[in-house]
Amino acid sequence: MKKLILLSLSVFVISCNQVSQEKETQLSEQIEIDVKMYSELWDKFLAGDTDAINNTTFTEDVVVVTELGDIVGIDAVKEFYLNYLNGFSEIDFTIIDAFGRGEKLIKHYNFKGRHTGTFMGIPATGNYLNLSGTTIVTMRDGRIAKEQDFFNMKSLLDQLQNSEGDVTVDEYQPIN
Repeated sequence: MKKLILLSLSVFVISCNQVSQEKETQLSEQIEIDVKMYSELWDKFLAGDTDAINNTTFTEDVVVVTELGDIVGIDAVKEFYLNYLNGFSEIDFTIIDAFGRGEKLIKHYNFKGRHTGTFMGIPATGNYLNLSGTTIVTMRDGRIAKEQDFFNMKSLLDQLQNSEGDVTVDEYQPIN
């Protein structure tokens, strides 16, 4: 009887471990798919394809968290991100690193461009922006459900407006 119980317990543990490994593999594959879609989306959008922001890449109730309040819905999010296309020319956007776990993606990026149009209410200055930051992304069913950016706002304003004091350029420097 003890041997039967031990055998049953062993089969159960092996079975659970196999299911856990299969689930981990599925999650890993989904993260790769999500990161690829995410990278391609921003490449298309910043190249001028504004239709890349749609209901196949974003959830209908997508939220972009900003310091001034949440932006909700695909149309509002598209309008928000159009600030970058309307405010800058010579755009060079690089995703330095992106990885994920579960439904979360983390993106480390660098955005460069010449400030040739109104950006978030700031009239064109002709200055060059070089800004690095990080975005936390929540995915749902292979679509972006939420984004929150973290970057040095003082550096952004200093670079665009040439404000008083030292200007901090946020360009990422990899460790060799």
